[in-house]
Formats: sequence, C-alpha cells, structure tokens
Amino acid sequence: MNSDTLFYIIIGIISVNFIKDKILDALNAKHFNDPIPNELADVFDKDAYKKSQAYKAVNYRFGIWSSLFSLVLTLSFLLLDGFEYVDTIARSYSENPIIISLIFFGIIMLASDIISTPFSYYKTFVIEERFGFNKSTKKLFIIDKIKGLFMMAILGGGLLALIVWFYQATGQYFWLYAWALITGFTVFMNMFYARLIVPLFNKQTPLEDGELRNKISDYANSVGFSLKKIFVIDGSKRSTKANAYFSGFGSEKRVTLFDTLINDLDEEEIVSVLAHEVGHYKRQHIIFNLFASILLTGLTLFILSIFISNPLLSNAIGVEIPSFHAGLIAFGLLYSPISELTGLIMNYFSRKFEYQADDYAKNTYKAEPLISSLKKLSKNSLSNLTPHKAYVFMHYSHPTLFQRIENMRK
Repeated sequence: MNSDTLFYIIIGIISVNFIKDKILDALNAKHFNDPIPNELADVFDKDAYKKSQAYKAVNYRFGIWSSLFSLVLTLSFLLLDGFEYVDTIARSYSENPIIISLIFFGIIMLASDIISTPFSYYKTFVIEERFGFNKSTKKLFIIDKIKGLFMMAILGGGLLALIVWFYQATGQYFWLYAWALITGFTVFMNMFYARLIVPLFNKQTPLEDGELRNKISDYANSVGFSLKKIFVIDGSKRSTKANAYFSGFGSEKRVTLFDTLINDLDEEEIVSVLAHEVGHYKRQHIIFNLFASILLTGLTLFILSIFISNPLLSNAIGVEIPSFHAGLIAFGLLYSPISELTGLIMNYFSRKFEYQADDYAKNTYKAEPLISSLKKLSKNSLSNLTPHKAYVFMHYSHPTLFQRIENMRK
C-alpha cells in the first residue's frame, strides 16, 4: 500500500461518513410531523407542538448547510495540501519536534475555531434566540470563546507536548507513558472539574437551606448516600434549558442543579431527578464509564504506536517530512470508523444505564414525579418525541422519552 492509496481511503472515509449522517438525518426528519404517542399527548399542546416541529426543521436545515461546508472545507484542505502548508509554517519557527507540533496543532485549532465561530454565533443568536432559549450576550459569547481557547492552549498544549516528548524519548513504547498521563489527567478532571474548571465559566452557590434541601437530604439518607455538597449553577445566564449532574468522588462528590431546573420543576420532581442520578452512582455507572474510557484510550494509543512511525501516514495527508503530529492527524482520520463502532457500543451501554437509573429512582422514590419531570424538560427544550429508530441507535446516549416512560410504567 502506498500513500496515494491511504489518501483515497481517507477521502472515502470522510465522504461515506458524511453520506451516512445525511441519510440518517433525512430519515429522522421524515418523522418530525408524526402524531405524538398517546402516552406523550400531554407533553405538547397544539401550539407548542408546532413550535417544536419548526425548531426541529430549522436545526435540520442548519445542520445540512454547516456539515456540507465542513465537508467541502476538509476535502479542499486535503486536496490542496493544506497540512503540508501548515507543517512548513511550523518548521520555519523551530527545529524542535515539540515546538513544531504545538505550532502545527495551534494553527489548525485556531483556524478551525475561527471558521466555526460564525456558525456557532448563528446557532446561538439566531436559532436559539428565535425559539426563546438563548440568554447569552454577545460579550459573554466572546469571553467564553477566549476562555475556551486559553483552556485548549494550556491543557491541550501541555498534554500534547508531554506526549510528543514521550515519543521522542521512548519510541514505540511512548503509548504506555501517554496512557498513564491521560489516565491521571482523566481521573484528576473527574475529581476536580467542578472545583477548578466550572468556576471559570459559571457561578456555583450552595443550595440554600429550606424545604428542597431537606427533601434531597432526607432522600439521600434513606438510600445510604452521603451527600453534603449540593450546588446551584447559573445555567440561565446562557440558556433556558435545564440540567443536573453528579461529579467527583469521595470528599469531592457533589450534585449540581441548574437554576433553570429548579425554576422548571417542583420539589418532588427535582428529588426524583436526583434519585435518577443517585441510581447512576449506586449502579457503578460512573466507574464503568471512567474505566471504559481509560481502556479505550489505551487501545487507541497502542494501535497508534504500531503505525505512527510509518512515513506513509504523514505522506497520506500530503506532508513530505514524516512527523508525529502529521501522522497523528492521518491516524485520527483512518481510525474514525473504529471510533464510530466504539461510540455505538458506549451508547448502547449508556441507554441501558439510563433504564437502570430510572428503575432505581422508581424503586427508591417514585416513578410519577420522574415521568412528569421528563415530560416538562422535553417540552421546555422542544425535544423530538418521534425520532427514527436508526437515528436513535446511531446517535442517542439516552432512550427516547416514550421508551423511558414505558419502562417506568411496567
């Protein structure tokens, strides 16, 4: 096999993936106007359902144009030897492989972010604004972008520099050191994300004493779940959409409720949502996902170590001088079908875990408030109540609302 063959395989993978996604999107769009199942008839009234249909249609059209633009840009970049051009720029500043890699990826990531910003802006300030979801300001949007770039430069750049250094120092065994580094980073971020990263973007305040906190504490105590840290996050500064999540382990374990969730749901419903999250914790889903992520990372790095030294990888994307950074780009493109497969497997487990967490909430608290909370959240986010089965299988990490309610009423 030569570099030209690998080049056409990469082009084929990108093209097939695009076609596959557009077919799934089209199949899903055909069900936008399906009648709502009787079990979900109370989610939307007539006007709200029309608004939901319009929201889905607008996002569908936006997705077609934005993904088509991304496809044309990616293929053009490959066909016009864009990676070789960026590599030449990076090498003009240094001969150090680490510095070259940082400049190479820095240029690509910054250019990608600049190009995608107009789409993100349109999504936020046109589509989300039109349907009443957006609460962000243009100033906040820009500040978030700047903070995100700094985070990517510091954390991403630091990890990349160390991985390239491992490669230069140990050759094909670099994957073991890189795996240990990424594992440590992943565990650390799982522990301290809410303490270190979230405050850069959102304000978190302890849930004030009162009836809601008492109900949450009473439930947690009833199931033997130690929960001292309950926080409210100002999600409403960016969107009206609601959420809640657990993070951390041990002394860093906490539950975070979006202020929009507290505004949208009554106390019984909030406790039922919390019971669902406790179910994930009690059923060891968080640990499973963490270990699965670590194992998949190790597998990916091991396979990368087998091929990364082959100059065909760099040559396949038009880069004449073989390098770790160019090989990494080519490997990522060639590995995407395997990533898609592992993503399908993880989505399967995720949907299974959602059922288990719902069952836990039903058995340790109540099913009805959880059902009503899911209906309210679906209504307030204008969710698609009738997605195509193939689309659900390929993209959904959660069962559909209909499936979850059906399961809880067994």
